[in-house]
Amino acid sequence: MTDSNALDPEDRKIVTLARSVRARNGVPEGAAVRDETGRTYAAGTVALESLKLSALQTAVAMAVASGAKSLEAAAVVTEAEGASAEDRAAVRDLGGARTPVLVAGPDGTVRVTVTAG
Repeated sequence: MTDSNALDPEDRKIVTLARSVRARNGVPEGAAVRDETGRTYAAGTVALESLKLSALQTAVAMAVASGAKSLEAAAVVTEAEGASAEDRAAVRDLGGARTPVLVAGPDGTVRVTVTAG
């Protein structure tokens, strides 16, 4: 586990945003990404009958729809132990294989940081 207070302030911010979305919307996951200009995009799980996206996929889609060209970092708050292959692929598509993905528990404690690659 990583002490969330030891994180870079910008990384701590995206973990906090992801945690807030999860709590506010009552969804299984919250996620946030930071683009190449420092803008952040936060989203929760989308679970419609005709559309199912993880929180991280939704946050990446929001970044793309807003004109982001790349990602600096991503965070997901989840009960899961890690980021799924599909989530890492979405981050990799926009940010590249070396983009860090912070995986935090519901309390905001970062469990692991992996790369999108």
